[in-house]
Amino acid sequence: MPTEDNAKSGNLLPDLGAGLVVFLVALPLCLGVALASNAPLFSGLLAGVVGGLVVGFLSGSHTSVSGPAAGLTAVAAAQITALGSFQAFLLAVVVAGLIQIVLGLARAGFVAAFFPTAVIKGLLAAIGVILVLKQIPHVVGHDPDPDGDMAFQQPDHQNTFTELIHTVEDVHPGAATVGLLSIVMLVLWERSRLARLPVPAPLVVVLFGVGLSQLFRQLGREWLIECGHLVQVPVADSVAGFLGFLQLPDFEQLSNPAVYMAGLTIAAAASIQSLVTLEAVDRTDPQRRASPASRELLAQGCGNVLLGFLGGLPIVTEIVRGTVNVKAGGRTKWAAVVHGALLLGCVALLPTLLNLIPLSCLAAILLVTGVKLASPRLVRSMWVQGWPQFAPFILTVAAIVLTDPLIGVLIGLAASVVFILRSSVRWPLRLIVERHLSESVTRIALPSQVSFLNRAVLARSLDEIPRGGHVLLDAEHTDYIDPDILGLIREFTEQTAPARGVEVSLRGFRSEYRLSDQIQYVDYSTRDVQEAMTPEQVLQLLRDGNERFRAGRQLTRDLGRQVRGTAGGQHPLAVVLSCIDSRTPAELVFDLGVGDVFSVRLAGNVASRKVLGSIEYGCAVAGAKLVLVMGHTRCGAVTAAVDLICSGRTAAEVTGCQHLDHIIGDVQRVVDPVACRAAHWPTPADKEAFVNDVARRNVLRVVASVVEQSETLRRLVREGRIAVAGAMYDVNTGEMEFLTAGAADPAPAQSDQ
Repeated sequence: MPTEDNAKSGNLLPDLGAGLVVFLVALPLCLGVALASNAPLFSGLLAGVVGGLVVGFLSGSHTSVSGPAAGLTAVAAAQITALGSFQAFLLAVVVAGLIQIVLGLARAGFVAAFFPTAVIKGLLAAIGVILVLKQIPHVVGHDPDPDGDMAFQQPDHQNTFTELIHTVEDVHPGAATVGLLSIVMLVLWERSRLARLPVPAPLVVVLFGVGLSQLFRQLGREWLIECGHLVQVPVADSVAGFLGFLQLPDFEQLSNPAVYMAGLTIAAAASIQSLVTLEAVDRTDPQRRASPASRELLAQGCGNVLLGFLGGLPIVTEIVRGTVNVKAGGRTKWAAVVHGALLLGCVALLPTLLNLIPLSCLAAILLVTGVKLASPRLVRSMWVQGWPQFAPFILTVAAIVLTDPLIGVLIGLAASVVFILRSSVRWPLRLIVERHLSESVTRIALPSQVSFLNRAVLARSLDEIPRGGHVLLDAEHTDYIDPDILGLIREFTEQTAPARGVEVSLRGFRSEYRLSDQIQYVDYSTRDVQEAMTPEQVLQLLRDGNERFRAGRQLTRDLGRQVRGTAGGQHPLAVVLSCIDSRTPAELVFDLGVGDVFSVRLAGNVASRKVLGSIEYGCAVAGAKLVLVMGHTRCGAVTAAVDLICSGRTAAEVTGCQHLDHIIGDVQRVVDPVACRAAHWPTPADKEAFVNDVARRNVLRVVASVVEQSETLRRLVREGRIAVAGAMYDVNTGEMEFLTAGAADPAPAQSDQ
């Protein structure tokens, strides 16, 4: 239950304060929206009460607040006029609520997940701009337009900007003093220790405004704040008079088709605005809680059905109330309920006291909130994300400011769709030319969602495959493919490709698409590939593979297929003698597959008779065309060899490893012990450079010793059947440096026993 939630988390006091602040903001908004909709003023207040008490309790949102909204004023006013009476309009509100209930039960709220972030942020920023522009006149006492009207075009035939111009000529000294001092109080309160007090600053501002207004009443003349600059709540003479404000729908209009069209219109407009606003308010929640969208539709529907029967305006999840609630510290749904209870209690019991509140101090609260929402930091963050994000954002802001929130959001959504379509047309697919062992293959990687929007670019990409070429259609990471696209692929595979001599390989298509995997190119070493390769070509193959590894463009490989393909035999292209270091696996750093190389790994990449036997077998029997000795930077074995020779100790003495000296001794053959003992490294980087140089010389020594100590390998080199080369791998960058025997002056090779 909500009460348990508040009691356990200690949120009751913050929610009471936030509910009070939202009440102060909602009061003039309810009146303004009713007036702008050509509806009774009480209908707006009733909508605020139901939005707080009923929807606030039923909603799954912790921070949003419902009520009558400016985005529905045009819809409400048009439907009241079209239906001919407010009572017929109430029947349409009931219909709209029932439609929303059906949508909620059908879980239609999932569409909220598709609202672009740029539009949501644009909505928040636009509401901030509107709050600033709309409240400036009220702050200085210029109040000819309905209080809280958020639309650009106002019922008095003025607009936001012309109203600002007229404001200069119509400043009320008393109201302006209250408004400007209220702004100063709000800013100073937030930046001082007073912000720690449990009393909300807006309440203090309202009390200050009422007190100052009464003081000005004593001064009289131009300082007197008259009724036109104060809150105007309908006042009933009795309980019967209060209940007389309620109105029933005209059930005689049940047979009127226009009522149902009006209900559908109201339901669509209210649902869209509610879902967008719910997402926007969730983004301002410090706890980043996600509200159930379908439950929100259900709650809104229940509220609108009740309002239709009682005589209230339709409600939505309202952006101003929600953001004010968050800024005021609201933590749970009880803040919305408190705001509704305060509206009901004050409108029913204390309307005369409410009518003492100056509009200018309420406008100050909204203006300060607007400045926080329309932060320059938000605009800068959207700008750095590029035009696909910034353009829908700024269009949403401009459209909302120049029209109303609902129309502006629809324009922002349209702009986002344009950029999505543009992106889909220009770059919906990844097209990569891969050079496999047997041939070059054009790989087309399909996106996760392949719709009819991708048809044009996919068709163009397939048409550009040259005659006699090979294309791989990769659906490994695709979740959905439109039937229209599947038809295009089948037509190309079965008719177009054979006619052009193009081979087609397929990979990753789901079983229901009836396109089974078929890889028609060779992506592992076979006897034919091995025999066709020269040592120079194999060396270039390794260079290219390392370039792909560094760039993150590894070839597409079906390892399962390679396992099956090499089960009957292997035909390696090279033998790689490398260190056991976990950062230097030859198959990865050269972007190779199963069966492509023999890998001999030994600490320090040193050679022995057993190692030479493995290399001889790989070349003379298995047919490898290249022997590559690969060392690497920051090698632990080389570092140990340098440290031990400088200290004059053995590996067995230091580590307790009885066989490690055989490896360390081989590496130490390229280290001058006298120079090592005399060396003083000022920084760790200097020592690292020395160790890397030793590792390089060690590679060249091993390259020389491999040829010197193996008659078999010397003969294969003389016959041009193999080549022996060295390489240094940089563990920092992933770059491979290929060495030649003449690149350094290694120490004379000695026999490895």
